[in-house]
Amino acid sequence: MSFLQAIIMGIIQGLTEFLPVSSSGHLALFKILFDVEVDTGILFDVLLHLGTLIAIFIAFYSDIFQMFKEGVDLVVDFFKNIGIFVRNVIHHSDEPYYKLVDSSYRKFIMLVIVSTIPTGIIGYVGKDVVEASSGILLVPGICLVITSVLLFVSDRAKDGKKTPKNVTYSNAFFIGICQGFATMPGLSRSGTTITACLLSGFNRKFAVKYSFIMSIPAVLGAAVLEIKDLSGLKITPVEAGSYAAGVLCAAVVGYICIKTMLVVVRKKKFTIFAAYCLVVGLISIGGYFYAV
Repeated sequence: MSFLQAIIMGIIQGLTEFLPVSSSGHLALFKILFDVEVDTGILFDVLLHLGTLIAIFIAFYSDIFQMFKEGVDLVVDFFKNIGIFVRNVIHHSDEPYYKLVDSSYRKFIMLVIVSTIPTGIIGYVGKDVVEASSGILLVPGICLVITSVLLFVSDRAKDGKKTPKNVTYSNAFFIGICQGFATMPGLSRSGTTITACLLSGFNRKFAVKYSFIMSIPAVLGAAVLEIKDLSGLKITPVEAGSYAAGVLCAAVVGYICIKTMLVVVRKKKFTIFAAYCLVVGLISIGGYFYAV
C-alpha cells in the first residue's frame, strides 16, 4: 500500500463512516478495484475507524465527558449500594439504596451498554465472515442496495420524540443487533443504526447522536480484538507513516461529515445517498457477474 493510497483510504473512511454510504463497503471496493495489498490484514481498517472515533470525541466532547463523569459516579453508587446491602443484612436495618439510573446521561450510558452486547456478540462470531466478504465484489454490492432501501425508509419514517428518558432497553438491544449486522461491507453502520433509531421513535437529532456515540465501544472492542493478535507483526517506518496519514485524514474528514449528518437527518435529505448507494451497488453486482 502506497502513501497516496493510505491518504485516499483515509478520506474515503472519513466521508463514508458518517455519511450513510458504508465505509467498509467503499474501502472493500477500493481495494478490489485498485488491487491494494495491505500486509497487516484488517489492521489498517481498524486504525481508520479509530481515526473517525477521534472525530466523534471532538464533535460530541461535552456529551462524552458528561457520560464519563456520570459513569464513574454510577460505579461509585453501585459499590455504595453493596456496602448498604451488607450493613442491612448484618444489622437487620433498612437503610435506603442509591438510585443508580437517576439522570438522562446515566440512562444514556445504560442504553449504550445494552446496545453493545448484541453488537459485540455478532461482531465476534462473524469476524471471519466479514473479512472474507470484503474481498468479494458481490457482497458489498448487495449490501449497498440494502443500505439504499434502508435510507429510503428512514426519510419516510415519522418524526419521533424519544430522548434517553423515553427510550426502552428493548429499543437499545434492537439497535445493537442492527449495528452488529452492519459490520458487513456495504451495509452502512450509520445508515442502519440511524434508521433503526428513527423506526424506534427517536428524536431525529438524538438518533444521530446515539448512532455515533454507541459506535465508540464497538470500535474500541474491534481494535482490541485485532491488536491482541499482532504481537509478532512488524510494521516498517514507511508503513507507520502511511497509516498515520490515513488516520489523520479520516479524523479531519470525519468531523466535517458528522456536522453534515446532523443537518441531513434533521431535514430528511437521505434520498440522494439512497440513490447513490443503489447505483454503486448495482454497478458492483454487475461488475462481479461480468468478471465471472
